[in-house]
Amino acid sequence: MEPNTLKQVYQHPLLQNGDLEAIFGAHKKVMLNKGDFLLREGQIANEYLILEQGLIRAFVHNFDGKDITTNFFTEDEIVIEVSSLFQRIPTNENIQALTDCVCWKIEFQIFQELFHSIEGFREWGRAWMSQSLFEFKNRSVSMITDSATDRYLNLLQHKPDVLKYAPLKQIASYLGITDTSLSRIRKETAQI
Repeated sequence: MEPNTLKQVYQHPLLQNGDLEAIFGAHKKVMLNKGDFLLREGQIANEYLILEQGLIRAFVHNFDGKDITTNFFTEDEIVIEVSSLFQRIPTNENIQALTDCVCWKIEFQIFQELFHSIEGFREWGRAWMSQSLFEFKNRSVSMITDSATDRYLNLLQHKPDVLKYAPLKQIASYLGITDTSLSRIRKETAQI
């Protein structure tokens, strides 16, 4: 039986049942403990994961050595460092489990074989990459044009588990604000 998580992620009109069976069969179930690293700065990504349960974050170290959260991954999302995986270069990011997690892993070489042999998988990949680029662009613009309160409310609406399980310091760095500002925003929005 295929996990619902994989069914949620791999949706495309060109993917036939046989294609999906091959894709699902290429994934291995992986359990992560809170604090486990999937990828560390300087490594080359050799896989991506689909998160079934839990919370994972990506972060970098800035010029002062302070860690800055670049992304949070929640259920039914692909946990990936695109540049490292597809360009085969060392990453600047770290990816770490913030909670115990259940994931489905596919290795790069197996992904490549399926990508080149299944047309629907190629089309799914293009659609996923386009959507990811769109989301990245929107987040970049939002960091400039939206207030910190609006960015917080957007995170609350789209990824509520982040606010339940991630430390405030990590949430604040993701939003581009200080811990103190985040505390004030949380207090103000709780009264609404």
